[in-house]
Amino acid sequence: MNIFFTKAHGARNDFLLTWRNNLPDAFDAPAAAIAICDRHTGAGADGWLLLSPSESADAAIELWNSDGSRSEISGNGTRCAAAFLISSGRASENVQIHTGAGMKHLRLLDRDGRRFSFEMNMGAAVIEQLRADILDYDATILNVGNPQCAVFVEHFDFDWRALGAAIERHWQFPNRTNVSFIRRIDEHTLDVRFFERGAGETMSSGTGSTGAAAAAFARGLVQNPVSVLTPAGPLAIRWENQDILLAGPAEIVASGEFYWDA
Repeated sequence: MNIFFTKAHGARNDFLLTWRNNLPDAFDAPAAAIAICDRHTGAGADGWLLLSPSESADAAIELWNSDGSRSEISGNGTRCAAAFLISSGRASENVQIHTGAGMKHLRLLDRDGRRFSFEMNMGAAVIEQLRADILDYDATILNVGNPQCAVFVEHFDFDWRALGAAIERHWQFPNRTNVSFIRRIDEHTLDVRFFERGAGETMSSGTGSTGAAAAAFARGLVQNPVSVLTPAGPLAIRWENQDILLAGPAEIVASGEFYWDA
């Protein structure tokens, strides 16, 4: 089975994009996702986005994590899909994409060849528990289209990756959760590390940044707007009423064909 793909990344959170209608009607999507996302024997990525035509949007996407599980949405991944659609002439400067978390609207801010910058309306955050004790850490539990556990820390000089893996599968999250570790810099700046459900450590996360900013905002720790400092660079967050808007990059870096022995 040959799988054609385009590779893109949003602040070094990388994805493979494939048109669903180029794949067989019946195939083992979880196994294919694991194979194509493998960084040693596959094309390598944090996730695999399958795009389909949509009557109500420029496209619909489904997201498969690198471990073969499904996710509702990725902020960085959705920006990559928007860049892919514009570069292939299937969308204009205002892009509508139907995701597992509903319709998302993106506005092109800038383009330089294969490099894009978008602002995406992430919708409203739902705070489920403002203060929670998770494995003796101070956390906020919320949803920004996917589940988030935002953990507030004073520094990153501990094994936060191991803690992230433990929290991801904590009994309080039967469907697992994304985890962000947040260090407040000032009222407009957060420094964040990410351990994402189904992918592990990532260099940045759009939904994780949104959740981190929303949790800090709900606690009164930051004010509008907020810059989220990730290991791959800053992402910009601002509020319009209840909606959270996320601005960040997307870059198309490769295309190819993956040979999969199903």
